[in-house]
This record gives sequence, structure tokens and C-alpha cells, in this order.
Amino acid sequence: MAGQPRSKIVEARRDYNTWVATETLEDYALRFTPRSFRKWPEWLVANTATGGLSFLALEAIGGSLAISYGFANSFWAITVVGTIIFLTGLPISYYAAKYHVDIDLLTRGAGFGYIGSTLTSLIYASFTFIFFALEAAVMAQALELYFHLALWIGYIVCSLVIIPLVFFGVTLINRLQLWTQPIWLALLIAPYVCILYKEPQAFSNWVHFAGTSRSGAGFDPLLFGTAATVSFALIAQIGEQVDYLRFLPDSEEIHPAKWWLAVILAGPGWILIGCAKQLGGAFLATLALAHGIGLARANEPTQMYRVGFEYVFANPETALAVTVLFVILSQVKINVTNAYAGSLAWSNFFSRLTHSHPGRVVWLVFNVAIALMMMELGVFSTLEAVLGLYSNVAIAWVGALVADLVINKPLGLSPPQIEFKRAYLYNVNPVGVGATLIASLVAMAAFLGLFGPTAKAFSAFIALGLALLLAPAIALITRGKYYIAREETLSAAEAHQCCICRQTYERQDMAFCPVYDNPICSLCCTLEASCDDICKHSQETPSGQPVDLSQAPLRRIFRDKLSPQLGQRLLRFLLVSLLLSSLVGGTLGCIYYQQVVSVPDLPAIAAQRLTATLVEAFAVFFVLISIGSWWLVLTQESRRLAQDELDKQNLQLQQEIQERQLAETQLNEKAQQLEKTLDSLRQAEDQLIQTETMAALGRLVAGIAHEINTPIGIGVTATSLLMEKTRAFSNRFARGAMRRSDLEKFLATAEQSSKMALTNLERAAELIQSFKQVAVDQSSESKRIFNVKSYLEEVLLQLSPKLKSTQYRVEIQGNAHISLYSYPGAFAQIVTNLVMNSVLHAFGPAAAGAIAFEFDQRDQQFVLIYRDDGQGIPAKNLGKIFEPFFTTKRAQGGSGLGLHIVYNLVTRKLEGKIRCDSQPGQGTQFTIELPLA
Repeated sequence: MAGQPRSKIVEARRDYNTWVATETLEDYALRFTPRSFRKWPEWLVANTATGGLSFLALEAIGGSLAISYGFANSFWAITVVGTIIFLTGLPISYYAAKYHVDIDLLTRGAGFGYIGSTLTSLIYASFTFIFFALEAAVMAQALELYFHLALWIGYIVCSLVIIPLVFFGVTLINRLQLWTQPIWLALLIAPYVCILYKEPQAFSNWVHFAGTSRSGAGFDPLLFGTAATVSFALIAQIGEQVDYLRFLPDSEEIHPAKWWLAVILAGPGWILIGCAKQLGGAFLATLALAHGIGLARANEPTQMYRVGFEYVFANPETALAVTVLFVILSQVKINVTNAYAGSLAWSNFFSRLTHSHPGRVVWLVFNVAIALMMMELGVFSTLEAVLGLYSNVAIAWVGALVADLVINKPLGLSPPQIEFKRAYLYNVNPVGVGATLIASLVAMAAFLGLFGPTAKAFSAFIALGLALLLAPAIALITRGKYYIAREETLSAAEAHQCCICRQTYERQDMAFCPVYDNPICSLCCTLEASCDDICKHSQETPSGQPVDLSQAPLRRIFRDKLSPQLGQRLLRFLLVSLLLSSLVGGTLGCIYYQQVVSVPDLPAIAAQRLTATLVEAFAVFFVLISIGSWWLVLTQESRRLAQDELDKQNLQLQQEIQERQLAETQLNEKAQQLEKTLDSLRQAEDQLIQTETMAALGRLVAGIAHEINTPIGIGVTATSLLMEKTRAFSNRFARGAMRRSDLEKFLATAEQSSKMALTNLERAAELIQSFKQVAVDQSSESKRIFNVKSYLEEVLLQLSPKLKSTQYRVEIQGNAHISLYSYPGAFAQIVTNLVMNSVLHAFGPAAAGAIAFEFDQRDQQFVLIYRDDGQGIPAKNLGKIFEPFFTTKRAQGGSGLGLHIVYNLVTRKLEGKIRCDSQPGQGTQFTIELPLA
């Protein structure tokens, strides 16, 4: 499957749990830190990073070195190691601040590869819980001294109190370090000032302090090297500094001098204060011995500062209280950093191995739990042994990392940028991984004495030198081809949306996934378990074969004598069992050192029994580890086989989808043809509608012409007759032949003609007014609330002049409190037209009858019923009454527009309904329904 093209996987939405989705808690664990989250000023970032320097393990290490190796050896060991730590920390801090990545992401892109950096994550995580255990043990000692709290209970208290402080990540840690920094600095400096003021000879005593060193106060190269190995364990502290440096703003946003100052103070500058604190611890240890504290406890920071604060406060109780306060404050400040950095390290470690990320908070608790277990096992009593062994591995890692940054990148052996995304990295880069493994194994062998006492003393320097030499050598041999697995193909947009979690991230945190055929964020890419890194397997070597570091050695070793599957199983089995066995062996080794080597008066028989017991325990564990490792290998292989089967099914499904898409394309073509046919039908329909509209407009114009032509024609005839009679009257009057009877006859004719013309002109005016009611837009009228009964009475009062000459009686029935939110003008027009229609059509001008209004509310509707007891409407005319110009009383002045206007106002203006019911001889009823709102 590795060399074959893989089918596209259907995108499945991934919803993270609340811890992972809330960046206030998560602080972009496993991610590039985006610009939107880098909101703190440079001085606050530097203050937070330097706040972690409060850890009293520095004083404990300095005190232990001074007691074991004397002043000269411890002084030069601290000074030389501090210089090396500063120089190695500077490039690491620069690249982390420039690319805004934590120490794990930086390690990935600087020679270790995506899976290879899990080794360094484990190294770094070990550093965090080892020093968490050391610091919490110091705080528990203070609680025991002041509150008489049992140490095992103090360990639990000192561990649990840190969890809520680290829960909200760097946001809360920023505030904690800012508030506590001034108090801590004052308490740190005060003892030294008072000691040197009250007892100046104490400094001289320290300079001549020999401790238990075989060289006395003088310098011994072997003792110097052994002391330096212990001090070298602090080199991994740069990882914790980097975890805060990634929040530093871009160098373009602030002054370059301020940016560099923040990088140095928050990064390698920590060792300047760290060396001063180690030397201070050595000084206080000699002072504690002078005050009667035994060798076994003189290196405990609680005892050191208790003696120191007695020079500040005359009252011993006050000095003890301030000592406990200082120790608790110091340990809280550092352990929030240890716990925070450990949560990030474990998140990186397990996310790549398990393709799962339950959240940084889960690994925070996990890291604290491991530290608590170490405290209960008595880690403080084996401080030098633990740190000496650990430093060889830590210095090999940091040395390989620095070699890539300061040698390989300038020489062009590695890419200039830091690429940390899984999509573009090889799983294992032999440059960093090979250099670290070889250097650490050789250094550990030297530390165990396999190469003689000189190599044992300088094992840390051996680890550093080998790492610095091996990293560029391996990069040169491999020509740097294991850094970038494939070229980046993501578009140049500033932000992209992840196709899995649907969140938008900056371009630096995104990659293009050919399996999903869409952009994907770095975290979703990390957690993807089904793609099998097919995007990187498709990258081929010049020979045409895909690069696979895990299979290349197998071909050379087995030469096709064994099946490739068996070779891969054996390699995975050896790797897993070796890793787990090393962890168990290291743990049992620490127990052996603590229970056998560090006990000088232990009887030989007891030592042999304990040694045999530990060996037997390791043998049992080794058998269990072997069985479990083989089971894990087979389980993983089964998962891969199942995944391959799913891939085949997925490919078949995609083929079916393609076939269906082809059929859908054909259907779309037919649909387009149907659409064209429908367009043709719509055009024909539009033409028919236009034709019908023009025909209806012609009928309307003809009706208007007919309606207006009749009164105007009669008026013209009457006016012509009047003019003719007027001329005849004028001629007779001029001749003097006018008689009184002729004058009376002329006046009667003139009066009749004038009345006829006036009547027809009024008729024409009424028609024009009706046309205006049909055509004029009443949208300018606003809705308002009005009482229905009061408004009906007002409208009928306005109609009373026209009703005076008749014998109609009008009744109104309904709830007097009902109001309507509508257009009152349109409502009045409806009532007016209904009444006038009854007067003209139902009764006639001289008839008498009854008109009734009844209104009510029914089912969120306002219902108005209008009825008269007139002649009624024949059934043949009932369907035409709302048509324009339809009337049966044309000769009596009816225009046929009154009910048409009513219909338009009810259905369009008021958005209601109107219905007419009538029986000839029994009257007519109109039912109007209007919406209440």
C-alpha cells in the first residue's frame, strides 16, 4: 500500500472536547502560536520566563557539589557549565522566538523528524517531573519543619496545590509570576546581604571549603568533571524557557533591541541567575555546616535559608516562618512552570503515539502523578546519581539540536526554516536521532565506568562533543534529504479553514492534505490515524522507490531470506521491548543505587539478596514486556490490515460514486434540455399573457369610453339645443317680434336643457372620481388602531346627507370594545361603497329598507358582516358583481365600479377576504374577514 496511490478519504468532522477547544486552557499545545494569541508585551513574557528561576534545586545542586567536591571544583564546574548552557541556549531561544514554536516543535524541524522527536519529548518530560519532584520535596521539607506535617502527606499537598494554578495555562501563570516576583527577589537577596554584613569571614570560609573532597579545597580535574556532569542536568531547562518564549511578539512589532533583550533574558539568560543561585547554595551549605547542620541535611534549601534568615531576623521563630514562606513561594513559582512544560511535553509524546489528544490538562495531572511517585520513592536522597545519569542524555539531545541550528543550517545541510508539521516531515531523521542516541549511549557507558575514570568524570563533555560532531556528519552523509518529505502545496493565503475541525488557523499552522484533498490543521493532521502517511510515501527516491527508513535496513540484513512482514514485526518488537525494558531497568537501577550502593554499612548478604531480588524482578518484567510488546506489534498490524481492507472498500465506494456522478451528469444534461423546453413554454406563456393583457386593456378602455361617452354625448346634445334656441331667441328679440309666450317657452326649454347638461356632467364627474379610486395608490396611508363601532358611526354620519331623502334605517351590532389595527381610510371607503351600492341597487332611490352592520372576532380574524333586505342579486349575476363596470342600474347612474373597488381594497390593501351571499327578494349579505395583526 505504501507505493500505491491512496483513495481520497471522506472528510469527517472532528469535535474536540472542551479542554482542547478552549485555548485559554490549551495554550495551543502541539501547535504553532498564532499572532492573535501573542498579546502579551515582551517585558511580561520575559518576567514570566524568569519567574521559573526561583527553583531551589539550584541551591541544592550547588550545596551538594560544594560538600562532595569542595569549593574549587564546584565553582569551576558551575561556571564552565553555565557558560556552555548560555551558548547552547542562545540559538534555541532565537529560533523558538522567531518561529513561535515550543521545544518539541523546534526539535522536530531541527534534525529529529516527526516521530524521532518523541524521544526528546520523553527526555524533556523526564526533566520536568524530576525537577518537579525535587522542588516539591523541598517544599514538603519546609512544611515538615514548620507544621510538623509528615513528609508523605506533604508530598501530596505540594503536588495537588500546583494543578489548579496550571489549569488555565500561561494566562494565570503570567499573573502569578508578576505578583510574586518583587517579594521573591527581596527575600532571595536579603540573607546574603545580612550575612556578608554581619559575618564577612563567611565568604572566606566558603572559598577555603573542602567538604568531603579528596583534593581538599584544591582543584582536581576528575572531580571537576564529575561535578560538571551533575550540573549539566540543568541544560534541559532551556525547554521550559522556550515554552514561554513562543508567546513573544514578532521582532517587527517592537524595537529590535527590546526583542533581543527579551529573548536573552527569557532564554539563555536564566543560567546567569542560575549560576549565581548554585554558588549561593554552595555558600549557604558551608554556612549551615558551620552552624551545626549535618552533612546529610546541609544541602537541603530549607536548612540553608533557615540559617540565612537568622542573620536577617533576631527572633528564630520569625526566621523560621520567613524561611517557610520563601521556600513555599519559590517552589510554587517554579513548579507551575515544571507542571506546565511537562503537560506540553506529554501532550506531544502521546499524541503522536496514540493519535489522540484528550487535552493538556490530562497530561498535567499525569506529570504531577509521576513526580509524586518519585517523591514517595525518595528522589531527593539520590539527587547526584539521578542528575548525573540524566545529564548525559539531556546534553546529547541539546547538543544535536544546537549543532543543527548553528552548523547545519548555515552550511545549507538543513532547511533554513523550522518545519514542524507532520505532513511535511519524515517520521525519523537520522541526523538528530542518530547523533543523540550514539552520543547518549557512549556517554552513559562512560558514566558507568566502562571507559575508565577519566571518561567517567567527563561523560557529559563526551556527550556534548559527540553530538556536535555527529549531527553535521550524518547530515553531510545523508545530504539533508530526511528533513522535508514533500514540498508544500498550500496556497499563500494568510488563513485557512481546516477541513476536519472546521476552525480557521494561520497559514503556518496549516498543511495541504492530498488524502482529504483540502487544507488541514497541524493538530488534526497529528491525530489522523487512517491516512498511513501516504502523502509522504508517494515521494520517491531517484531509483523510483519510496523512502522508508524502517524497511531499508531490513532489506540489507535479511536479503529476502525472510518475509518482509516478519522483518518488520521483529524490528517493531525489538524497538518497543527495548524501550520498555530500558525504562524498567532504569527504575530498578535507581532502586539498586538507593538501597545498595548509597548504603555504606549494608551487609554483603543483604546486598546480594537485594541484588538477586532486583534481577529476578527485572527478569519477570522482561518476560511480561516481551509478551506485551509482541501483542502490541500484532495488534498494530491487525489494525493496519483492517485499515487496508477499509481502503479497498473505500476505493470501491468511490468508483460507485464516480459511476453515479456520471449518471448524474447525464441526467443534468437531460434536465438542461427540459429547462430549455420550459423556457420556450414560458416565453409562449408570456406572449399569451401579454396578448390577453392587451385584450383586457382594450375592453377596459372601451368600457371607459362607453361610460364617459353617454353622459358627455347627452350633455353636448342638450348644450347644442340650448345654443340653437338661444340664437333663435336673439334673432326674434332683435327684430322686435318677441312675444311673452315665446319668452316663457324659451326659458322653459333653456332650463330643461341646462338641467340635462348639468346632470350628465355630474355623472361624468362621478365616473372620473370612481376611476381615480381604482387607480390612485393609497400606500402612503399608515396603519393605526381604531375602535370599530365608533369609526362605523363616524362614517355613517358623513353619509347621512345622502341618506336623509331616503327611509333607510341603519343598525350596528358588535362589541363596543373591539379595535382594529388597519388602514382606516380604506375601511371607510369599503363601508361607503357598500352602503351606496345598497341605496342604488338593492332598494332604489325612493325605496325604504334596513341596513345592518355586525362585527366580531373569530380565530384571530376580524369579521364584518354587512346585510340589507333589498331585492337581492340573481344567481346569474352573483359571480360578476366584483368585475369592473358590471351594473344592472346603468340608467340610474350605476358605474359598476363600487364593488370592484371594495374587492380590491379588501383583498390587496387590507390582505383579507370578501364573500357575497344573496337570494332574490330576500336581500344580500357581504362577509369580510381581515387579519387582526
